[in-house]
Amino acid sequence: MGQVNIRVNGYSHTIGCKDGEEQHVQDLVAQIEEKVRVIRSMGGQFSESRMLLHVALLFADEANDLRIDLARLRSQGTSGAAPAAAAPAATDPRLAERLSRIAERIEGIASAIEKP
Repeated sequence: MGQVNIRVNGYSHTIGCKDGEEQHVQDLVAQIEEKVRVIRSMGGQFSESRMLLHVALLFADEANDLRIDLARLRSQGTSGAAPAAAAPAATDPRLAERLSRIAERIEGIASAIEKP
């Protein structure tokens, strides 16, 4: 089992992952850090849990937009030709499955953060 030492919002963490997924975890952390920068740029003081809640909400919002876009692409696929730019996403079932799994993970994280 692999391990990755990461830093999120100034805090160090060791994350376990499957062997070979270390770079993927680091890429995901980079996305999280970008959201942290967005939240920080809004100003104000946030506790660590509140910061992570806002980050999770940003990801959940993006995942929701992707689900809506995916549903639109699927409906276009059954009712007629999809626009050329959207065709690859509409024809790749692995992408749809992966986006769905990511959305479920984000919703799980957001739910866990919301619980006292």
